[in-house]
Amino acid sequence: MSMKETLLKKINSKEIIVGVVGLGYVGLPLAVEKAKAGYKTIGFDVQPQKVEMVNQGINYIGDVVDSELKELVENGLLSATCDFSFVRDADFIAIAVPTPLDEYQQPDISYVRDSTKAVAKYLRRGSMVVLESTTYPGTTEELMLPLLEEGSGLKCGEDFYLAFSPERVDPGNLIYQTKNTPKVVGGVGKDATEVIAAMYRNVLQGEIFEASSPKIAEMEKILENTYRNVNIGLINELAMLCNKMNINIWEVIEAAKTKPFGFTPFYPGPGLGGHCIPLDPYYLSWKAREYGFHTSMIEASMMVNDRMPEYTVERAGKILNRFKKALNGAKVLILGVAYKGDIDDYRESPAIRVIEEFQKAGSEVEFYDPFVTEYKEKGHTMQGISELTAETIQNADIVVITTNHTKGIDYDFIQQNAKYIFDTKNATKNVKNRDNIELL
Repeated sequence: MSMKETLLKKINSKEIIVGVVGLGYVGLPLAVEKAKAGYKTIGFDVQPQKVEMVNQGINYIGDVVDSELKELVENGLLSATCDFSFVRDADFIAIAVPTPLDEYQQPDISYVRDSTKAVAKYLRRGSMVVLESTTYPGTTEELMLPLLEEGSGLKCGEDFYLAFSPERVDPGNLIYQTKNTPKVVGGVGKDATEVIAAMYRNVLQGEIFEASSPKIAEMEKILENTYRNVNIGLINELAMLCNKMNINIWEVIEAAKTKPFGFTPFYPGPGLGGHCIPLDPYYLSWKAREYGFHTSMIEASMMVNDRMPEYTVERAGKILNRFKKALNGAKVLILGVAYKGDIDDYRESPAIRVIEEFQKAGSEVEFYDPFVTEYKEKGHTMQGISELTAETIQNADIVVITTNHTKGIDYDFIQQNAKYIFDTKNATKNVKNRDNIELL
């Protein structure tokens, strides 16, 4: 029986043992879904605290149901470890580790490289390896494939299968989660794609699209997020223009939305946040330079979006000037540091940049977020205020809304007590008295 036939049989009979490297926002939900489908699943993470919590059935990711995690652990279908040798027992290894930018805004692929090397040491014949981390086109075949072959002594396509299948996690999305979001799989060779796609079909409800190569899958993921980056850059630039023209950009968008074809609404804000949209275009621009190509339109949108935190502070400064108050010494209350509404994820949050810009200007900054009590950035921890009282709001010279939370914040209460509000997310759209509210 060929490797392909053997693996397909094991997939259908639920004999596959699954390994997931990285138990964060992508890895833990994936591990839970694999285990829920009946596959024994082992998660790996370098952080002992996460491993201990999983093994105790304690959840720390919003998109995972607490009771499901606990039940899977108690039934022996899900466990976690800090020991990479677990790969010896795994038939399917998914790598879901961070792919951040370094201090020079270039791809930091070290987590993928180090994880691949560690997997290679214990990789055995008849295994499947899948990278889920967003990255530049070519990572799977140019970086991972040689590392896996050299480290294991095995041959890709003959002794193991390799593929790229990008994560599509959208924290806080109440409709689309790991289970029902369509998935793309691009393997090194047709057999790899077919077998690994079959594995995902046995676990997920969403459509599985089989791409002809890893590069197609890598590029489509970059396209998804660059598409959003560029369109948000456009709307942010229009927001700045509309402010000069005394036009409400939010009403402009609402009007444009009435067209039932040819228009998709995007919204302005204090900058981009999250684990993909602010980062992915940098990966593409970096890779494009290898081919002597300059991604001018993409880089233009990145420049606009990257400037938004500074622009937010500039606008706040102009508001304060109307009250004969300087940024230096002003008391600023930031509402929301999560990168999007109703979640506790503050990765790459523009609100943190906004806070830093206010602090550079000499402002006294406090923040309140019902989902984030504190955040850590560049080795420092900033503690949020525990309760949003009338006195706290009244003491602020300006309240700046940087996250559109719909839970845990009463915007009418804010309006009634604030000297002035600068709302960068149109969170106050349902507040009737707008005398002290200015929109981005």
